[in-house]
Amino acid sequence: MNIPSTGTSSNDSLLAVCLFASFADGEKSDAEREQIRQMAEELGTEDIASVSRRILMGKLTLETVAAGLATGQERMLAYEMARTVCEAGGSITADEQAFLTNLRSKLALGAAEADAIDEQVDSIALAPVDSAAPGAPDNSGMILKYAILNGALELLPETLATMAIIPMQMKMVYRIGKAHGVELDRSNIKDFLATAGVGLGSQVVEGFARKLMAGLGKKVAGKMAGKIASHVTGSAFSFGTTYAIGHIAERYYSGGGKLDTAEIKNLFSTLGEQGRQLHAKYLPEIRQRASTLNPAEILSMVRGRAAV
Repeated sequence: MNIPSTGTSSNDSLLAVCLFASFADGEKSDAEREQIRQMAEELGTEDIASVSRRILMGKLTLETVAAGLATGQERMLAYEMARTVCEAGGSITADEQAFLTNLRSKLALGAAEADAIDEQVDSIALAPVDSAAPGAPDNSGMILKYAILNGALELLPETLATMAIIPMQMKMVYRIGKAHGVELDRSNIKDFLATAGVGLGSQVVEGFARKLMAGLGKKVAGKMAGKIASHVTGSAFSFGTTYAIGHIAERYYSGGGKLDTAEIKNLFSTLGEQGRQLHAKYLPEIRQRASTLNPAEILSMVRGRAAV
């Protein structure tokens, strides 16, 4: 489950598949286009915005994109990434399922290999949000741990690491709610994140795009390979987003859910920027955390079997 070191054509096709998946639910809103534009600007490339425009205008087909993936590994990776994007927020819609079925066909994937990918992605994306670890009366330390972890996950080459970020954010919100006597489920948490303006699918697309552009290595025989990313933009983004989500959840649930939508969105903007600035302070710890992570530990944390 890794970003392979392939040529530009293959990476362009993989990126396009992610964007097709992000639009598969039929919600091609101005806000969604603006997120794509901001992503392209942050990454310093017009490729993402250009591909997005061509998809939305019907000038780029899924068949053409699939043809740009020459190897079986690339085609399986494309399907895995698309499934992850579609499932970022939880259950897959009918439109998304139709897209994934069509993608399977275009990629010429057999039922057994596609089903195996579905099962693997589902086990991460749909992992229980509850946690045996209790929330603390003061959750600030716990929020910082999740921010450091997600900043570290962003530095790793595996798609598995990118998949794990949103489930870890959901677990953090669950623990904060529970600490204040509020029992949450996936639907509650998804609604809370949507109110804050957190784009679950766009987070995943952006994480994959960074990995593709960085040309990071791939996992061999179950071990991490390739160097931890030298760039820190994505790490700062995931750290800042997680930091903001955690502190908004703390204020929201400790105050009896009295914040309105406008207040939550303003807090997310302010706290997200504060978190990104704090990222530099904690970067040594983030890099150290990344250097110790392995796929088995990541899966254990996602499934609630290991502490953050």
